[in-house]
Amino acid sequence: MDRAQKQEAIETLKGVFSGAGAVVVTHNLGLTVAEMTDLRGRLRQEGAQLQVVKNTLAIKALGGSIGEEGDALFKGPVAIAFAADPVSAAKVATQYAKDNEKFSVIGGFMGLQVLDKSSVTALATLPSLDQLRAKLIGLLQAPATKIAGVLQAPAGQLARVFGAYATKDAA
Repeated sequence: MDRAQKQEAIETLKGVFSGAGAVVVTHNLGLTVAEMTDLRGRLRQEGAQLQVVKNTLAIKALGGSIGEEGDALFKGPVAIAFAADPVSAAKVATQYAKDNEKFSVIGGFMGLQVLDKSSVTALATLPSLDQLRAKLIGLLQAPATKIAGVLQAPAGQLARVFGAYATKDAA
């Protein structure tokens, strides 16, 4: 890899780090190509990506913004999982780490905040952005539905009363 390619890789990583809601740093020692493909497919379904990175380039791309604690994450065979949604990459990576002993979550970072392994696991338990939106829409629609039911009830009662008088008069 020549100097121009390294500079291009650093710029690409800077874009990834700035655009990601959260970055999950993982070790992938001993994963086969099929296992990596499976993991990438699971991440893609959730709108996330996995990228194997060179540690020195990742540290240069971060430029010390997350400190020594963040730079310490980049040791050994590292891959990063990232997405615009901070929860989706953490969910898939944590679940895959439970299923496969060759894959492990080391930590991560969200913005300038460094996350340890337990923080990434806690992040993975949060509902995703789409789930939160669905709950919010449900909460907003519930009062409108109840109001419509309350407003229709008197009209329905009047109609039943008129119907009862009509059947009484007809009899």
